[in-house]
Amino acid sequence: FHELNLFLTAWHHVGCISRKGRRRFVIFLRGEDCLSTLHAFQELGVPIQDDGETITITGQGFGGLKAADRSIDVGNSGTTIRLMMGILAGQPFTTTLLGDDSLNQRPMNRVMLPLNQMGARLNGSNESEFPPITIQGTRDLSPIDYSMPVASAQVKSALLFAALQAQGTSRIVEKEPSRNHTEEMIRQFGGEITVKGKEIQITGPQSFVGQEVIVPGDISSAAFFLTAGAVLPNSEITLENVGINPTRTGILDVLEQMGAQISLTAIDQNNQSATNYYSFFLH
Repeated sequence: FHELNLFLTAWHHVGCISRKGRRRFVIFLRGEDCLSTLHAFQELGVPIQDDGETITITGQGFGGLKAADRSIDVGNSGTTIRLMMGILAGQPFTTTLLGDDSLNQRPMNRVMLPLNQMGARLNGSNESEFPPITIQGTRDLSPIDYSMPVASAQVKSALLFAALQAQGTSRIVEKEPSRNHTEEMIRQFGGEITVKGKEIQITGPQSFVGQEVIVPGDISSAAFFLTAGAVLPNSEITLENVGINPTRTGILDVLEQMGAQISLTAIDQNNQSATNYYSFFLH
């Protein structure tokens, strides 16, 4: 479920830093990564209500986050720690992010180095690149012109969150196009961002407006059911509310090339989902 966890944690980051109004998340995946993100923002003073079905977040804006009373534990969520590093780089206080034993062995220089170039100060355990990571943020972040050495949606998203708080226009060039959930969410929440091929330009500072979001299902998980339906002659399968972000629909292209017939209905452009998939062979 990594793809959906990334999608959800990115939504939560955008929602929590929105400044105007509440935002509601319907069909919430209660996976550890997503819950780690909610916990992190609660530690930073964001009011979050959970009635068991819907998550309601009262966004505080970049300027409304508060210093946590203790280190923030993000569990095993690499997405959470990396995206939080980007947000916290622009905050006028110091925060320490840590994880479980597995996460604490994952290197973080790919995020730390460009954020340090922007004016924040990030250090890992014993001056290394490994968590716990201590972020000494600043309101005076500088924009960055950065060519990414590897394709990474997590690193890109962290830099975008930092760039949204910088004074001026940042330019980020991807090595190869990666998942673009964060870019799409910035637009949906009222932000401005320009994407031309592998080049992204974003000007800060910006603020967002709250939205209601119906979270789409994970196409990576749906792929197993689509394939099962496609290999059985004369079969038909319907999957509801599945994400159709163009950066993630390669499975549909492959199945169609192999002879499956697939139809998308009730397409929701805002949430990038289709209410139904049909997949079947005619022989």
